[in-house]
Amino acid sequence: MRIGELARKAGVSTRALRYYEQQGLITARRAANGYREYGEADLRLVTEVKALLTVGFTVEDARPFVACLRAGHESGGLCPESIAVYRRKLAEIDDEIRTLLLRRTEVAGQLSAACRGCATKREKT
Repeated sequence: MRIGELARKAGVSTRALRYYEQQGLITARRAANGYREYGEADLRLVTEVKALLTVGFTVEDARPFVACLRAGHESGGLCPESIAVYRRKLAEIDDEIRTLLLRRTEVAGQLSAACRGCATKREKT
């Protein structure tokens, strides 16, 4: 399939595909006319990368997942290197949550000091 078809099927832009190719995540074959050609395996790779990027992983984080798929695994998350990335990312998210909770406590304290009786609990929208 050509780049436009792959982009449509994977739900990404052709620009994103060119970037993934530049980063070595996918490799296009070239037709005699110079057009990029991709296969179903490339669709799986792009889908995996897109899913990872959507939840906050970086392109570098995605590399072990791509390698795992290229090694023939059903999912990019089945290899030890991918599992290590998952664990690291969860630890990063946990750290971010702790930081946000501390910041929230600080801001709530500042609000209470500035405005006696002002609500500091989250209001339902």
